[in-house]
Amino acid sequence: MLKTIEVTGKTEEEAVASALAQLGLDRDEVSVEIVERSKSGFLGIGASPAVIRVSYEEKEASVRDRAEEFLTGLLAHMGVEAEMTVTEKENGSLNIALNGENMGIIIGRRGETLDAVQHLTNYAVNRGADKRIHISVDAENYRAKREDSLVSLAEKMAAKVMKYKKSMALEPMNSYERHVIHTALQNYEGVTTASTGTEPNRRVVVSYVKPQTSSRSTVREWK
Repeated sequence: MLKTIEVTGKTEEEAVASALAQLGLDRDEVSVEIVERSKSGFLGIGASPAVIRVSYEEKEASVRDRAEEFLTGLLAHMGVEAEMTVTEKENGSLNIALNGENMGIIIGRRGETLDAVQHLTNYAVNRGADKRIHISVDAENYRAKREDSLVSLAEKMAAKVMKYKKSMALEPMNSYERHVIHTALQNYEGVTTASTGTEPNRRVVVSYVKPQTSSRSTVREWK
């Protein structure tokens, strides 16, 4: 998008330099039109500054820039200082890692605040965009640690279900956490999983599946 600004200066050269400093651009990235030339006047009387009009092509901010800008503002509003590391994946999605003091404020109870921060970032960056880019926001590697603990919980629950041969329900979880449980047990022999209930109390139920005896194995037993 082509944009223009008007800048004044004691001379045309000074006005151009001021415009470039404001825009953070080089001379070959702009077009300059002199609106009024500077006048020195007589003994300073009747002097007037130069006025120039500078045209430049405004560069569209990248998804990465928009995400960093939004998160920086959000963290400042929350009163939290954090080091931000952005990694772009091959599919175009972004992983943003936050590290610093007081990350507990960002994470919240069971990651609820962190999920809200991630949701707001995705909404702000993707609003009005033709193509949606997924942005994952993590703090102090919380998500990986939480995923490990969920996998461990799922396996312990599956072992109990197998031992007592009855269905057991886990505590309410968000959709991401339920997905981790389902994935962890999808190939676990002897149990099956399903989600039940409504948000925010939706939870995973792990059920016992009685082993099926095939006809071939039955024949072998008879022999």
